[in-house]
Amino acid sequence: MTLIAPSILSADFGRLAEEVKLAEEAGADIIHVDVMDGIFVPNITIGPLVVDAIRKSTELPIDVHLMIIEPHRYINHFIEAGADILTVHAEASTHLHRTIWSIKDKGIKAGVSLNPATPVWAIEEIIRDIDLVLLMSVNPGFGGQSFINSSIEKLKKMKKIITESNSMAVIEIDGGVKLSNAKSIAQAGAHILVMGSEFFSQKDYKEFMKKLREQLDEN
Repeated sequence: MTLIAPSILSADFGRLAEEVKLAEEAGADIIHVDVMDGIFVPNITIGPLVVDAIRKSTELPIDVHLMIIEPHRYINHFIEAGADILTVHAEASTHLHRTIWSIKDKGIKAGVSLNPATPVWAIEEIIRDIDLVLLMSVNPGFGGQSFINSSIEKLKKMKKIITESNSMAVIEIDGGVKLSNAKSIAQAGAHILVMGSEFFSQKDYKEFMKKLREQLDEN
């Protein structure tokens, strides 16, 4: 089954705990948290304190996406705050193998994210070490952007590398995922769909999840 991960980047931060609870009750599988530093990407968002607050609000896995430089400096902070999955960018990690294993050695899942212009072969050498590959289908930094259509072919290439290497990594897609394109993205090989503005702009999260599952033929 395709997993749905609402991104709190598009949630109402004035009532964040309630938003997270409503997402969980609607049938979301994962809570996605985008951490931005204003350097690696042109935006600043949140830190470990917010992750800690989310952890107290839900039993769902928390997927923390670090869009920051030198992510190894902050790994322990986010793990202690309650992250279940910690994803770093290949472009921001000078010693990616070391960073990945410093996460896995703490007992949580480790992921690697690739920007749209970064080829899939950039992580081929460590594909068997990681639990998750996060393919950005927009240029990271802001919510509400349009899906980059070439991401479908990139997703297929990534799936091929994972299969041929006997990796257990799952593929997550983040950026511009909507009700209208969710099925084609899932059919191309995505296991997890991150949805920000498409999810949190809905008046009724449960009704939206019902429509989404019907679209994915998983209801």
